[in-house]
Amino acid sequence: MDYSNEHAERLSGAECNSKLGAIGDALYVIGGKWRLRIIVALTEGGTRFNELQRMIPGISPRVLSNELKELEINGFLTRNVLADTPVVVEYKLTEYSRTLDPVMGALVEWGEMHRAKIRQDDRKKLEPIAQEVLL
Repeated sequence: MDYSNEHAERLSGAECNSKLGAIGDALYVIGGKWRLRIIVALTEGGTRFNELQRMIPGISPRVLSNELKELEINGFLTRNVLADTPVVVEYKLTEYSRTLDPVMGALVEWGEMHRAKIRQDDRKKLEPIAQEVLL
């Protein structure tokens, strides 16, 4: 389960299970529809709950609240309650959240490549149909 370009040797069952466990842990923490979007919104300057909700189309207040709690529990952000009237809650990414930078970069790169592949595959499928229509 070596994901580099070279698949030189096979892993033992224990090594494979260990890597699958690590992948599962990572997907548990950052997976789902909203968590990476919340991290990106915080990176782009959103700090307060309502700002984040406006920056992430389609997320409900309940889901945003739950996802923020999970991200806080996992050490990706801090929650700061300001004793103003009304009470203001600000969220800020932690230094630990920067460990996701290479992951985010790899996901962007792969997503762009995959989208291009799907579009190219769709064009190839449509070419014979277009040629039949022209005949």
